[in-house]
Amino acid sequence: MTHRPGRRRILHRAPFLRAASVATAVLAATTLVAGCGSGKPADAASTRASASGSAAASFPVTLRAGNGKVTIDARPKHIVSLSPTATEDLYAVGAGKQVVAVDADSDYPSGAPVTSLSGLTPNIEAIAKYSPDLVVASQDSGGLVNRLRKLGVPVMIEPAAATIEDAYTQIDRIGRATGHAARAAQTVAGMKSRIAATVKRAGSHHTGLRYYWELGADPYYSATSSTFVGRVASLFGLKNVADKADKAADGGYPQLSQEYIVSARPQLIFLADNGKSDGGQSPAIVSARPGWSGIPAVRGKAVIGLDGDVASRWGPRLPQLVDAIARAVEKAPSR
Repeated sequence: MTHRPGRRRILHRAPFLRAASVATAVLAATTLVAGCGSGKPADAASTRASASGSAAASFPVTLRAGNGKVTIDARPKHIVSLSPTATEDLYAVGAGKQVVAVDADSDYPSGAPVTSLSGLTPNIEAIAKYSPDLVVASQDSGGLVNRLRKLGVPVMIEPAAATIEDAYTQIDRIGRATGHAARAAQTVAGMKSRIAATVKRAGSHHTGLRYYWELGADPYYSATSSTFVGRVASLFGLKNVADKADKAADGGYPQLSQEYIVSARPQLIFLADNGKSDGGQSPAIVSARPGWSGIPAVRGKAVIGLDGDVASRWGPRLPQLVDAIARAVEKAPSR
């Protein structure tokens, strides 16, 4: 897995390790149209599950996750989550009571049973102590899938979403895997409705608005329109100043110079590195950077500190990120 500089965990930062997390998770993205509309289910079982809650609750069920086909023989009673986004998904679909342990980075919701487990360096023996009948992770680190398979434990790998539609598909799949297909469908429908309403309110054709998305400072790393968060921002038609600086080797996360950012004159600056554990950047710090005081975003007080977790995950709180961007767009200086 390629790690990009940025935030501290997995976007799971899972993409995403502590400093590379945000980036990877944020990583991949394709069509944005898929983000607001409903897309095709991942497999035939998805169609059946969406059509009938009772059908989804029947087991065994075979799903196609990031690690291929996964068969779950019975409704899982002891779920271990090694991914912050998967943890949020599990609780959102109503499977919270089945979750017996989550990784150290799963800080939401507050009632989740946080442990010292890690999805980046999984300890199979420690995981096995929870007698899981389902493990959900964002990546197959350290032979996680095969090692747990030998113990008879099914593993679902749910990697960083490449598109908004991918995020919806993962929630749907987690709902079917845990016996909560109907609740998962409701969760996705609610997310789509909220995002559509937010985009309609703020408008989707702000092609004249330039923005800079900061993942890390000194050196300065950004996310382009080809990344997941870039696709989210593109819902409003914004122009990403990092796009012209991106190279094939950057994978959508170029390192920018201060001179480049200042000369690009962004009208909006989004700080995904404002949390204490993510860099501690703030509007005041940004305005004090040499040469930055003349940037339209700084002059117009359009430097927005984002919730690092919301900005680095692709789960049920995605509408909150969309809303934060929308509010910034509505107040952005014209030049």
